[in-house]
Amino acid sequence: MTAIPTTFPAYVAERVDERVERGLRAFRAEQLPEGAVEVRIDWSSVNYKDALATTADGKVARISPLIPGIDLAGEVIASDDPGVAVGDAVLAHGYDLGVARHGGFGAFTRLPAEYIVPLPAGLSARDGMTIGTAGFTAAMSVAALERHGLRPGDGPVLVTGASGGVGSTAVAILAARGHEVWAGTGKPDEESRLRALGAAGVVGRDELIAESPRPLESARWAGAVDTVGAATLPYVLRTLRPGAAVASSGNAGGAKLDTTVLPFILRGVALLGMDSANMPIEERRALWARIATDLRPKGLGSGDGVTEIGLGSLDGAFDAILAGHARGRWVVRVQGEV
Repeated sequence: MTAIPTTFPAYVAERVDERVERGLRAFRAEQLPEGAVEVRIDWSSVNYKDALATTADGKVARISPLIPGIDLAGEVIASDDPGVAVGDAVLAHGYDLGVARHGGFGAFTRLPAEYIVPLPAGLSARDGMTIGTAGFTAAMSVAALERHGLRPGDGPVLVTGASGGVGSTAVAILAARGHEVWAGTGKPDEESRLRALGAAGVVGRDELIAESPRPLESARWAGAVDTVGAATLPYVLRTLRPGAAVASSGNAGGAKLDTTVLPFILRGVALLGMDSANMPIEERRALWARIATDLRPKGLGSGDGVTEIGLGSLDGAFDAILAGHARGRWVVRVQGEV
């Protein structure tokens, strides 16, 4: 027996010939995949991968039609799993959500129990999606750098793409943990917001993407979070201090990496890859518990840098994120759409 209505509102992307038709429509519950847990989705968020899933050349969507949305938060309305109870506040993200399995931009969904993360105490469902996949990736990056040995007081830590969702949350988490964090951005008008999140200073795009004939430059950074990829990662690698690490999670600036082995063999730097989509569920749940406590971003709940939209406004958000105009986070209010 299902608790999901026969039809419900959802934002759907569907390939038709060589194009993708996208928009809000009534979606049939029978089109959802099997799953032990049924969830009423209250909130989601907008991510770069979501935008790619709605474009013909995005090479992300694996099914059609697809409800995009790689993360979601809401309430359990039916469960066949003893570890998940009706009424539980939960969230889910990663794995194949919004790519090969219908995601968060619909009013209801079915999920395997092993996708479910209990919403930690101290976070509302909206908070969970204000953090979302982007903030989770930022927390994962900070935790990885600290496991590698980074400690407050070690020196300046660089965050590239600091105006975006992953970058701005990484700035906020690093600052809250006492690190001297520098925000790398090509958007000068974002400086005041980034400083409010805790950035000690700003590094401009021109410095971050400048080509250099030198494989190593002055060792400046005690650690780094790179959310951009090929455009900035070469600079980061050649300016890290000996033994430092960079946590890499993005490719919006390109996927091809033009560097040398010298940062690795002469300075012993480390390149730490961040794959938040496939993190095992127990590790995922444990990291979310930390996000609600010691990895909580500075300023969470302030509303600064967070734009709230409904499902009917997703087109504009997708166009903005693909054009490189992302500022902070978009949270998506799922319920209430018709």
